Amino acid sequence: MPTTETKIPRRRFLKSTLATAGAAAIAPMVIPSSALGLDGAVAPSERVVVGGIGIGNRGTYDLSCFLEQPDVQFAAVCDIKEARRTAVKKIADDHHGNQNCETYRDFRELLDRKDIDAVLIATGPNWHATAAMTAAKAGKDMYCEKPCTKNIAQSLILKDTMRRTGRVFQAGTQRRNLPHFAFACELARTGKLGKLKRVYAHPAGMQAMMSGWLPAEPVPDKEVVDWNMYLGPAAWRPFNAKLLDGFNFEKGGGLVGGGVLEWGSHCVDLCQWAVDDCPPPVEYDPPKDGQLVSRYENGVELVFRETGWIPLGSCPVRFEGEDGWVEAGDSGKLVLSSPALLAGRTVEEIGGYPATFHVRDFLDCVKTRSKPKGNADAACNAHIACHAANIALSLDRQVKYDNETHTFIDDEQANRLRSEALREPWRL
Repeated sequence: MPTTETKIPRRRFLKSTLATAGAAAIAPMVIPSSALGLDGAVAPSERVVVGGIGIGNRGTYDLSCFLEQPDVQFAAVCDIKEARRTAVKKIADDHHGNQNCETYRDFRELLDRKDIDAVLIATGPNWHATAAMTAAKAGKDMYCEKPCTKNIAQSLILKDTMRRTGRVFQAGTQRRNLPHFAFACELARTGKLGKLKRVYAHPAGMQAMMSGWLPAEPVPDKEVVDWNMYLGPAAWRPFNAKLLDGFNFEKGGGLVGGGVLEWGSHCVDLCQWAVDDCPPPVEYDPPKDGQLVSRYENGVELVFRETGWIPLGSCPVRFEGEDGWVEAGDSGKLVLSSPALLAGRTVEEIGGYPATFHVRDFLDCVKTRSKPKGNADAACNAHIACHAANIALSLDRQVKYDNETHTFIDDEQANRLRSEALREPWRL
């Protein structure tokens, strides 16, 4: 049976097609307001895309401070624990209203992503420096929890790496962005207390500890807990579940910092700020009567004090000059030798050492390429002071540090404690 075809004249076909195309060209294009930065949303060009590495208890708090910022897009999380990867993904996805947060077991895969601008590093102390320097080499800026380094050698390499790569580094020393601590340091730094004589840090304990060794237990599947990655650069040891939470890997199987490094990386950091972030002290005496006295090259004393905490909450500091003194702590309050030191100023009291302001400082510096308050140079000096004090504590004798050569003077035993061997492939 013959078929019937309906033929459209070519001229009519072209006319119809052009008319349809013209209508499409003049039709309005619908663009989401979020893409334009309207209705309070931040335009994509202004957002900082963040990934997280090792988001545990402290890291979850840090993450909440990042998610409070309207210009943050949290895009990925890496953790050696499956349960934490899942939990953090849910937090991020619930916040953003999507399912876009990707999960990784190996942080190097996260760092390979070109869309990630910055990373939050909140692993255990064993990993901080190694993860930070790997991130810098991958072109990422970073907010890194403290203690940031395991020893003096790592502190110097960290500072050099950030300078060489031009990355923005913010140590988690959030008290540098709290007004009462900033004001106390300003009084000391600018001569308002007279010639500075002594700065006190209260690191909540001074003891030279050794990391422990627990009996071996069956190793979980690495998708559940990646034990080898958890150890990372630290000395190998058999799996034990108790080591996964709260165990101190600061020195990877050897000498650990205890209270000197844990709280010292905060309160010693504030003392360093009070002396205008000058190089760390050059002499460290052994502890006596609950105090470990160290001295800067200009004679100012940095005193690590274990007992007799100032009643101003945790992490208290005291700065003494020839004409006055000031004390500050985590209560948010200041105590001054004279009300005249306020000079009519009102200093806001913010207690509880929140990290929100510190995170905001970091994000602003990511955008402007400025140095944040807790930059790598400042962190390096404060950590070296803590490590050197810990070495004097461990050896129970005075040590003398040379800030030019970064060695202890005529002291082979102390110099051996400046660094440690790292497991392959994590050598820096």
